[in-house]
Amino acid sequence: MTRYWIGVASRDHVTSGVEGGFCQLCHGKQQPLLRMKPGDWLIYYSPRTQMREGDTVRSFTAIGRIEDKLPYACDMGDGFVPCRRGVTFVDCTPAPIQPLLDRLSFTRGKASWGYAFRRGAFEISKRDFCEIAKAMNTAFDTGERVL
Repeated sequence: MTRYWIGVASRDHVTSGVEGGFCQLCHGKQQPLLRMKPGDWLIYYSPRTQMREGDTVRSFTAIGRIEDKLPYACDMGDGFVPCRRGVTFVDCTPAPIQPLLDRLSFTRGKASWGYAFRRGAFEISKRDFCEIAKAMNTAFDTGERVL
């Protein structure tokens, strides 16, 4: 069964992933990538333009489908070897989270809605996924009926 995920990364990191056809989550940890299966969908949320600095973004910035490949290590130099996973990203328009806060189950009615994103990567419902994807002006086909 297809599962749906949110990954959290700065917009510049998301852009690198989209250009390179990969996702990298939780500062390169392998475990979140192992929970994802081929065919699962991933939406990136970007709180800022750069990691721990830069301008505020607070938008969903990319959407893609996990490829049929296992996570792999990527030596980025200086001893940093994060794990990545192949993703086929689809065209989309970034969507600010503010108009969606009352429509998503993981933020609805929560004054501290940003706390959910501190996990770095988490599973969401299909309904939440569809709501975000619609806001991102993307056409996708999960092959399944939306509830």
